[in-house]
Amino acid sequence: MTEKPGKTIHRQEIAQGRVFTYGREEVLLPSGVTTDLDIIRHPGAAAVIPHRDGQFALIRQYRHASGGYLWEIPAGCLEPNEQPLECAHREVKEEAGVAAGKMVDMGFAFMVPGYSDEVIHFFLATDLEDVPIQHDRDEVILSTDWFTRPEIEAMIQNGELTDGKTLVGLFRAFQTLAQS
Repeated sequence: MTEKPGKTIHRQEIAQGRVFTYGREEVLLPSGVTTDLDIIRHPGAAAVIPHRDGQFALIRQYRHASGGYLWEIPAGCLEPNEQPLECAHREVKEEAGVAAGKMVDMGFAFMVPGYSDEVIHFFLATDLEDVPIQHDRDEVILSTDWFTRPEIEAMIQNGELTDGKTLVGLFRAFQTLAQS
């Protein structure tokens, strides 16, 4: 079977937030069925895995929607006209307090393709230099801590590390480092 794209027949914006747009789209699916889909439009994001001396930096960040604090990799939304690499450099400084001498592009992933076009670009940051942390006004980050791969794998196994982008980013970082 040939992969054919669907076609948007009608698009209605329902709400515009600070970052996202929520809308409803009438879509002709490749199967010939017409349906209404709720879609969140997202500007895209960059996520960074800082790596130094065999350890990886994770931040402990408050996430109201998930009901508490999560271990995460530094990440943030792209600003208008900002490239993913620029965003990655900005976010790793703001959230982890390190500047990267080298950033390796590890590709991208769709986070929730069933209802959003959000794409996160992943970067491995090395050759790190400590810089002052400058959290955004609306961020609550308790700490930046460094973990070995076995420690991270244990956190995943025991359910302590549950953020999707962080799981994808760490997997890609482990694979990238294994190939270098």
